[in-house]
Amino acid sequence: QVTLVASGGGLVQDGGSLRLSCAASGGSFVNYAMGWFRQAPGKEREFVSSISWSRSDIYYRDSVKGRFTISRDNAKNTVYLQLNSLKPEDTGVYFCAAKWGITIETGRIDYWGQGTQVIVSS
Repeated sequence: QVTLVASGGGLVQDGGSLRLSCAASGGSFVNYAMGWFRQAPGKEREFVSSISWSRSDIYYRDSVKGRFTISRDNAKNTVYLQLNSLKPEDTGVYFCAAKWGITIETGRIDYWGQGTQVIVSS
């Protein structure tokens, strides 16, 4: 059974940093893109960032470019998201996801992890 376990969320002040991790287990993730979505209170879930198995295809939503950095360790089946210069509008539940292909941004997600809460206070 495939499981994605996210961690690393927390409460930080405006301008602070966090590092999210998502460890996958229970299957092979070769050729799976991994990444993150987030959902703010009262809003729809939105794409944040994605990285392909080869790491050659990396995508970010515009509002986080230059502040967030995604990476992955294939030996550990783990994807990371470094969140710097956090803003209150980054507040939300961050969900990790895995999908066959080069990006998780479009199409049906194959596997979802549980969320990890990020709260940025002003």
